[in-house]
Amino acid sequence: MNLRLYRPADASACLSIFDSNVPTYFAPEERSDFERFLQEQAMDCAFQVIERDGSIVACGGLSRRGDGSAGFCWGMVQRALHRHGLGRELAVARLQQAGRDASIARTTLSTSQHTQGFYAGLGFQVTRVVPDGHGAGIDAVEMERRV
Repeated sequence: MNLRLYRPADASACLSIFDSNVPTYFAPEERSDFERFLQEQAMDCAFQVIERDGSIVACGGLSRRGDGSAGFCWGMVQRALHRHGLGRELAVARLQQAGRDASIARTTLSTSQHTQGFYAGLGFQVTRVVPDGHGAGIDAVEMERRV
């Protein structure tokens, strides 16, 4: 297993990971937003990928903000590999990244009711829930963790 920074050539593999998680974890209409993120912002968000046996199987980034926070962005694992520790490895790497930056006091994220428990297990606390906030049947669960 290899965790490394995203490269533009990784876009199709990351989109494939996204597609594997529709419709339970992502709404189909979010795909164009993710594709645009990969083209325009991924390189600025320390977006990372996890490679396993030569294939990209997970991805996610950390977006630094000027208000003393950083946000997890577009974190996902290939659907067939859920519950294999890849999401945890990716989340812990991003938390460590935030911890190394003295200007970051808290880490935030917006997830769904389906993964809320996973992030709670990493010390995140719910700050707000927006029913159907990510799409029909996918609530936006906003969470925060102090660094």
